[in-house]
Amino acid sequence: MHDSRAKNLMWVGASGRLLREKLAGLGGMAREQLVAVRYLAAVLGTTLFLSAQPRRWGRVVRGIFARQFFFSGVESVRFILIVAVLVGISVVVQLSVWTDRLGQSQKLGPLLVVVVARELGPLFANFVLIVRGGSAIATELGIMKVGGEIRVLEAQGLEPLLFLVMPRVLAMALSAFCLTIIFVLAAFASGYGFSVLFGGINMDPEVFLKSVFKAVHPLDAIGFLVKCILPAVLTGVICSTEGLSVEGGVTQVPLAAKRALARSLFALLLTSTVVSLLTYS
Repeated sequence: MHDSRAKNLMWVGASGRLLREKLAGLGGMAREQLVAVRYLAAVLGTTLFLSAQPRRWGRVVRGIFARQFFFSGVESVRFILIVAVLVGISVVVQLSVWTDRLGQSQKLGPLLVVVVARELGPLFANFVLIVRGGSAIATELGIMKVGGEIRVLEAQGLEPLLFLVMPRVLAMALSAFCLTIIFVLAAFASGYGFSVLFGGINMDPEVFLKSVFKAVHPLDAIGFLVKCILPAVLTGVICSTEGLSVEGGVTQVPLAAKRALARSLFALLLTSTVVSLLTYS
């Protein structure tokens, strides 16, 4: 009897220690995530503050901004057009067919605004930016950090946040806005054209455009801007900080790029979900 009671007490004590260790581990992870979020918020706030000062936009900063915009935005237009055409043919055609069959053709415009403009456009545009521009930013800055170029900039009195982070973050935001506009227009045009070609929609182009624009409300415009620009800004900040935080050799650069992509995708999904909930509530 005493032996079994002692074993039970030992088991309870071991379980208690294990539970405390797990709780301590979760608490440590939570603190680390909180510190990381605060650091990203500080970098984002400083970046926006610096960008609002015209004297910070020197020739070098403008050059970096232009190169990043060309790489992330201009060179992604072809791919975003392909995706938009496929989405337009699949989504717009189905919505037009089903609304026509149900006798609810007047609902086509609001549905297209909600599905394509408000949800799919910002999501696909930012996804393309994360895969193409985000990984490039993390890799480039990581190689610069490992190669000692960051120390050279600091020795010359140049602030890496101003010359390396700010122009890339703002270029990502502008790229996201432009790519989202291109995606929405291409999806509407391809979907309407395909529907007319195969008899899936009987509506004049003017009536179609009026039904779409009539369904747009000021709240939709605000949600659209937030959902296409905010994830891009967060992607630029996350990928830049991950690249600048590389320690060790070149082998650490791909790991930093993977972390940057994973965290950027999480930020994209989280932002999209939160904005959608706030918009629809």
